[in-house]
Amino acid sequence: MLVYLFVALAIALRFATAPIAFTSMNAALLYFGARGPRRHAWIPLAMAMGADVALTRFLYGYPVSWDHFVTWAWYAVVLLLGTRIGASNSPLRIGGAALASSLGFFVVSNLAVWASWNMYPKTLGGLATCYVMAIPFYRTALACDLLFSAAFFGLPVLLGMRSGAARQASV
Repeated sequence: MLVYLFVALAIALRFATAPIAFTSMNAALLYFGARGPRRHAWIPLAMAMGADVALTRFLYGYPVSWDHFVTWAWYAVVLLLGTRIGASNSPLRIGGAALASSLGFFVVSNLAVWASWNMYPKTLGGLATCYVMAIPFYRTALACDLLFSAAFFGLPVLLGMRSGAARQASV
């Protein structure tokens, strides 16, 4: 149940913090991939896709274009990356996956923006400019991915420790 709650929270944060993009989408997808039922992995993917369409069309007023499919494919990659974490609570493994998902999304999504929109020249210099212009957004995304991954993976561990301590005290 927690896996669905974290996805819903991530989507709510996307709408609530749209101008500053303080979102936990990568962390929620990582957590779902690690702890959620694999046969239901399409649910967070569909929810994230629906949120993207709603945000793009209705909040930002842009058309949905082919670069969204790149983003959605990346969401599936993040879910798959989460399956590599599995039941592990290793901070190194979780932090590494959060870092990889964040960096991968930065590289893939900005390449798609450069290729699909006419914001930057279709040259190597234009691509470099696209990446440089995206760095301020990446700082926020990286901080969110690391923070929310720690929170999502850490909360169940802390709750388990607390319930174990309560059981010990009652004995």
